Amino acid sequence: MKKIAWGLIGLSIAFLVGCSSQGGQAGGQSGQAEAKKYPEKEITLVVPYAPGGASDSTARIIAKNMEEKLKVPIVTVNKTGGTGGVGMTFVQSSPNDGYTFGYVPVEMTMHKALGLSELEPSKFDLLGQATMIPAAITVPADAPYNTIEEFVEYAKQNQGKIKVGNSGVGSIWHIASTAFANKAGVQFTDIPFDGAAPAVTALMGNHVDAVAVSLGEVKSGVEAKKLKVLAVMSAERDKNFPDIPTLKEKGFDVEVVGWGGFVLPKGTSDDFKKVLADALKEAVESDDFKKFANERGMSAVYKSPEDFTTFAEQQFKFFSDFIPTLDLK
Repeated sequence: MKKIAWGLIGLSIAFLVGCSSQGGQAGGQSGQAEAKKYPEKEITLVVPYAPGGASDSTARIIAKNMEEKLKVPIVTVNKTGGTGGVGMTFVQSSPNDGYTFGYVPVEMTMHKALGLSELEPSKFDLLGQATMIPAAITVPADAPYNTIEEFVEYAKQNQGKIKVGNSGVGSIWHIASTAFANKAGVQFTDIPFDGAAPAVTALMGNHVDAVAVSLGEVKSGVEAKKLKVLAVMSAERDKNFPDIPTLKEKGFDVEVVGWGGFVLPKGTSDDFKKVLADALKEAVESDDFKKFANERGMSAVYKSPEDFTTFAEQQFKFFSDFIPTLDLK
């Protein structure tokens, strides 16, 4: 009887193990089937800024190109406020089902250090980078300095007298001008505006002496020969303005750039993330997006989810260490 009983137990265990194995295979096949079906409905893209701006325009053309690959509509929704915090927080708190993702600017890595919110890269699954936008030290065409060295020398002789326009207290372009001033050993008088466009308008009207905003935002003024760019704050020269040196070339070891990328709610399926990342890569590398970026003084720069995550964490650390050292006012 004991032999029979043990035999029955052995058969039962074998049966259960077999069922478990088949169940695991079925679960894996179910997940794969789910990934093959994705996406099955429209996807929402959240932009944390108003319609018509650079972030909105970038997001919309990327969405249009991604639609061609995904074969479903991508509906762009603008959720403004809190220096981008309202929209980014909405994405963070959205279901991680692959049907909501968001555009994020460099300010996503600055929010916490500025005391604006608790947002940081680790709150999201990062999908990929799309653009890089270097700051450009720009002055009126008739300014008495033609090189960045001459500008710095003039600033040293006139400490606190040069008025530099920026796009708002704590903005990336405010950080850029302050970082440059610190490295150059000069003091500017910062003049904040509600965005970069009015700062550039003020520069062209000689209400400020310089701006440190994106190349795209001063491009028309440069082409009209009303403005001149003395240096860019990227690691390498901008391919759209190859004759303009970088600050690093001129001995000022500072690099501050704007950038734009895309994120998902934390915990989104890796399978869904790969589908979206592949579509994003094609969208960023498309000819029409490269043309769009070049026309606006941006560089189309794709970074994979892994590379973008590493880059964003580095940016977060940089700003977390750097911003508290600044006198932002």
